[in-house]
Amino acid sequence: MRRADLALLAAKEPALRKVGVSGSLYAVLANLGVKPGLTGAELARLTGVTPQAIAPLVGKLIERGLIERRAHPRHANIQELHLTESGRRETARADRIMLHLDTHIRDSLGDQEYRQLRVLLDRVITSLPGWVPPPDGSS
Repeated sequence: MRRADLALLAAKEPALRKVGVSGSLYAVLANLGVKPGLTGAELARLTGVTPQAIAPLVGKLIERGLIERRAHPRHANIQELHLTESGRRETARADRIMLHLDTHIRDSLGDQEYRQLRVLLDRVITSLPGWVPPPDGSS
């Protein structure tokens, strides 16, 4: 799985960078596109990083005008994150690249194997929260 993850990263990163975002920045934009109004902590959980790691990514995207902070309607001390119009355009550009990559994978595998891969990956994702590492760190 790690080799597949690294191969996917090596394939998508240069293409995403050509449109001005890294894979990490795209993960933030894509999540905000699907769930506008996330907090930094929620975004960190969804992207699998710490709140400390998400803060510079959010800062960079705010600086570039791709996302903005807004006060939560009921909790003044909570800041929600939203895509700006520029952020929606950049996300759409990156989405096209990711769709093209997904289509390439589907075409390479064929429809049946692609469906099998998705089912198996969903099973892996579902089962991982139940994994408990051995107490002494060995296998």
